[in-house]
Amino acid sequence: MLCRRHIAPFVSGRRRLAHTNAHYKHHQQQSSHQNTASSSAHRPTVTPRQLARYLDEYVVGQERAKKVLSVAVYNHYQRIRSVFDGVEARDELYNVSPDDAPSGVSGAQLRPYKADYSRQHLPPIEPLFEKSNVLVIGPTGSGKTLLAKTLAKVLDVPFSVSDATSFTQAGYVGDDVEMAVHRLLQAADWDPQRASAGIVYIDEIDKIARRQSGSGVDGSRDVGGEGVQQALLRMMEGSVVTVQNKGSTAAEAPPMGGQGRSRNGQRNPAFSTMPRPESFDIDTSNVLFILSGAFVGLETIIKQRTAKGSIGFAASLPNFEDNRRTGLPFFTSNKAPQANTIELVETEDLVKYGFIPEFISRMPSITTLAPLSVKDLRCILTEVKGSLVSQYMSLFAASGVELRFTSGALDEICRKAFERGGGARGLRGIIETMLLDAMYETPGSSIGHVLVTEAAARGDSPMMYWRKGDSMSFDVAWEDAEGAYEDKSNR
Repeated sequence: MLCRRHIAPFVSGRRRLAHTNAHYKHHQQQSSHQNTASSSAHRPTVTPRQLARYLDEYVVGQERAKKVLSVAVYNHYQRIRSVFDGVEARDELYNVSPDDAPSGVSGAQLRPYKADYSRQHLPPIEPLFEKSNVLVIGPTGSGKTLLAKTLAKVLDVPFSVSDATSFTQAGYVGDDVEMAVHRLLQAADWDPQRASAGIVYIDEIDKIARRQSGSGVDGSRDVGGEGVQQALLRMMEGSVVTVQNKGSTAAEAPPMGGQGRSRNGQRNPAFSTMPRPESFDIDTSNVLFILSGAFVGLETIIKQRTAKGSIGFAASLPNFEDNRRTGLPFFTSNKAPQANTIELVETEDLVKYGFIPEFISRMPSITTLAPLSVKDLRCILTEVKGSLVSQYMSLFAASGVELRFTSGALDEICRKAFERGGGARGLRGIIETMLLDAMYETPGSSIGHVLVTEAAARGDSPMMYWRKGDSMSFDVAWEDAEGAYEDKSNR
């Protein structure tokens, strides 16, 4: 009688896959009441609602963007967990032990497993659902980069941040698109297995849009635009990317099979002194891509698509100033109290903006960020963790100076930032200009207290200074300013 390992190679791939899935379901039922270390390492630690509440502590507003990113990250956890459990069930079915995996990086050093059945002949494990890459569109200073940095703090999967402005087509001066995966491998502590389940965030993605003008030699090849989009296609869809080792070969790193970590995610001391291979193969099929950009000028394309033509004396004509404008603004204006046009974006608008259809189709989830209101800017100044006011107060406190802002001054700063545009980055520019003289005069002087009033924020009068030890007069002046502000607000 033949044993199972003798007849397994003759079973069709479809029958083996069906048998594996049936065993996988049975394995899930048996392990549902057990708290194993392997499953807990890939089980989501937070729900989408909890992740959104964590983002609320650092990012003001943008509720829909938080919801989209929270759901995308949670589904990414679920996808990785399903693949991990499927691999365990398959290995258990075919008696493949992870301890018998080859430790070398060369194909000539491969050895058969105990079951005499190589991993490459096993039926593949298909995920329960496909990944959904995310595109985030929003004006400058609305919180796109901050959302990515905040997500990186809370996630327990490798997370890398790259800038698309430095990407060029292969063979030209600049960074290849594989550099994004290289940074992900660094974030994974050079473990290819963990890097293949990470998240790649690429900012300023609108800078790789295809050039709309240009002719002759300069316009014949767009190495920083469409060429980069073509290079990102297969990587976003899912392919094996070979990442060259650009560091020292004697540095500590796990081998190619991801065996440098134990089941609980800790580094294996047995591989702590192994040399780093010359290249790594990273499978991006389970890597989540989050792309973001300001997309300056996209509103004009959306308005051209949504505008309804009419004739007659009561016809609504477009604004002459908008038609006369030929250049693109550096900042997205916040002056017009109208609906956010970016929310009406469609894939055809992105194609007209300069992206190829194949690239847009690989980002099924598109979310937008609205320009910040005056109320949002006030929260950024005072309420969120790491607010700008607390940062400048700490900066002056390092020199032994106490800095305070009156409520009227904060309102004036937010009003200026709202009219100027630029979002949260505009706030910092206004405060830097306002406090320039104080930051120049106070260090090493006898000044111990600085008060920024509403008149000083408007530029009508200089800031108020007190010597060290005169805190009582400083407190009285601040209380008088706050009382006047309350009386003005109650009128």
